[in-house]
Amino acid sequence: MANLKEIKLQINSVKGTQKTTRAMKLVSQAKLKRAEELAKRSRIYAQKLDELVSEIAYEINQSKVGGADSRFVNTDLAVKTVDLIVITADKGLCGGFNISTLKTTLNLLREYREKRVAVRLRVVGRKAIDFLKYNGVEMKDEVIGLSASPDYQKAAEFMNQSVMDFAQGLTDRVVLIYNGFKNMLTQEQRVLQLLPVDISTVEPRELKSTIEYEPEEQEELLNTLLKKYCEYSMYYGLLDSLAAEHSARMQAMDNATKNASERVNELTIAYNKARQESITTELIEIISGMEALK
Repeated sequence: MANLKEIKLQINSVKGTQKTTRAMKLVSQAKLKRAEELAKRSRIYAQKLDELVSEIAYEINQSKVGGADSRFVNTDLAVKTVDLIVITADKGLCGGFNISTLKTTLNLLREYREKRVAVRLRVVGRKAIDFLKYNGVEMKDEVIGLSASPDYQKAAEFMNQSVMDFAQGLTDRVVLIYNGFKNMLTQEQRVLQLLPVDISTVEPRELKSTIEYEPEEQEELLNTLLKKYCEYSMYYGLLDSLAAEHSARMQAMDNATKNASERVNELTIAYNKARQESITTELIEIISGMEALK
């Protein structure tokens, strides 16, 4: 009977876990819808801003002898120091969502160090911060709470430091790393070089916007737009990462719920077998006792 009680406790425990994972799946599903819609709306603006920056940078580069003077579009810079901006979640229970970003970050760190390039890590998200601290990796800056509740003003303030350092020549490249939303079942690792902007892939036939501006204000216009471009790229990265986080958590909790259901079935079968064995043993004892009395 003790064995039966133990199995019964296990069944109740797994059922309790199953209720929790099912509830977490439903919560993540509801949050995902809001996050996905916000990310979709923001993606349109981000794409248009990216097109505008590339086109203006290309036109300025073509109109000047020797190309544009702006450091922001000079891809020939000798890379000595890199800013790696890493975005992860503050919470776990979302499968391999965080670990894939951390693996990408460690691989990039290894590659840059092999090339003798100094790396400054600027990290958003408790999971990455805790992991890097545990492994003794130094961080330039760290923020908790921003990945869970993206805010444009806070994202801009965080990014502006990297932009200023790049403009002053303290760094030579700014790279953004995060796990982005692809669809309800898939997340996609993104590694984006924000600065300097690469205009080598922009062809004259690809210019889509009708842009009019004063010639003497070209560099000022470009630098202002590039600052806005970096700020919004950071904000969009946070939104995209949040949608991917909810997608990964919903999928992880769905798998956990299914596993719990399978475990309950297995335990129920074990319980029924143990109960049958107990009843059979009792019947044999009763029959044996009656036979002994004859």
